[in-house]
Amino acid sequence: MNHMNTLDSAGYGISQQQRHRVLRNTYWLLALSMLPTVLGAWIGVSTGITRSLTGGMGLIVFMVGAFGFMFAIEKTKNSAAGVPVLLAFTFFMGLMLSRMIGMVLGFSNGSQLIMTAFAGTAGVFFVMASLATVIKRDLSGMGKWLFVGALVLMVGAVINVFVGSTAGMMAISMLAIGIFSAFMLYDLKRILDGGETNYISATLSLYLSIYNVFQSLLALLGIMGGDRD
Repeated sequence: MNHMNTLDSAGYGISQQQRHRVLRNTYWLLALSMLPTVLGAWIGVSTGITRSLTGGMGLIVFMVGAFGFMFAIEKTKNSAAGVPVLLAFTFFMGLMLSRMIGMVLGFSNGSQLIMTAFAGTAGVFFVMASLATVIKRDLSGMGKWLFVGALVLMVGAVINVFVGSTAGMMAISMLAIGIFSAFMLYDLKRILDGGETNYISATLSLYLSIYNVFQSLLALLGIMGGDRD
């Protein structure tokens, strides 16, 4: 009887203990995934290896690399290769982020802008994690709307790569912060409700949301607060 009480009421059939284990493993792997990201960003900034990846070429390299890695992660998530493949992906994402970080570091207040974006992203994650624990209603219906929003956002971002509009970049960044903050809440609630039982998949989803919020905050801060003096 006690065991039955620990099962998820939404019908997933996942015990409270199993859900907490998935959440704990996800948080550990998420923290670990930040190390290759920072390493990739540092190597990218130091060597300038991604400086030439502008416009369409940069977009192609990013899309092929990111979707290739995500496909590989989904294929290996239930095997011993899952974690190394995920960490390799986060290193790649750090490399891809290095071009923007390098541009922001070109401002006299670049380091402060990066720390502000980091603090803002951490704040968003903390708020969404807190909300996920107190919201009782089922949020699974948000999934399809967030997916559509992410698709629209991606199309807008691709168009803006070729248009090069600063106003467009600001609008896309603000929209991305809203959409991926909501994705954090959705993914965390899904873990807590027992809807996601694979911590590698859970980490991938949360990592992408954190990455996009940080990148968008950094872009906004660079546009609005960059000081060249």
